[in-house]
Amino acid sequence: MSDLGVNIDHVATIRQARKGIEPEPVTAAAIAEQNGADQITIHLREDRRHIQLRDLQILRKTVQTKLNLEMATTPEMVRIALEIIPDTVTLVPEKREELTTEGGLLLIDSHQESIKLLQSKGIEVSVFIEPDPEMIAKAKHLGADAVEIHTGRYANALSRQEKENELKMIENAALQIREAGMRVVAGHGLNYHNVKALVDLELIDEYNIGHSIIARAVFTGLEEAVYTMKQLVI
Repeated sequence: MSDLGVNIDHVATIRQARKGIEPEPVTAAAIAEQNGADQITIHLREDRRHIQLRDLQILRKTVQTKLNLEMATTPEMVRIALEIIPDTVTLVPEKREELTTEGGLLLIDSHQESIKLLQSKGIEVSVFIEPDPEMIAKAKHLGADAVEIHTGRYANALSRQEKENELKMIENAALQIREAGMRVVAGHGLNYHNVKALVDLELIDEYNIGHSIIARAVFTGLEEAVYTMKQLVI
């Protein structure tokens, strides 16, 4: 059985379009939890384009399951994480001009200091990387607790052969992560159609899915959107 992390960044994106007070991401988190979410995931970006510090502060007090903070490895973000103490921090790459996270984080030795500092406060540290054997080995060397496999290339594959090739890379990566004693997480571009092949691998402990759930919720409601996705990943 796999856990479902619901990313509510896109709710905040709608709110920030008019710099107003609705829709409320905190309410979205509560609805998601009530309908099967095992985790609430948010990305506090440097430019604060969607999630705000205020959201993170309130969510830390109200989330009943687990709170996963996606963040860049900058001094500001590490300081915030150490103050808020989310259950998990997922280290991700970040560029101001990107629409969404593009590719996995290139792990380097200097990341180890942030990882150890976060872990010293009892925070689980996950790293968002490509399904690449060298990067997975680096994650283990740096002491990461979990690896989130970037599934973007799989999600965007156009041909059946390309999709099968990407799926095989994910499978091999998941096996390597498990053998290294780290949790296996997957995310980026996953939806109600392409997640099934990953679930069938029976290797992934957790999925972080946002855009597809919020897009469906526009038409069916957030309760149904979360519940239906949860049934697909368990």
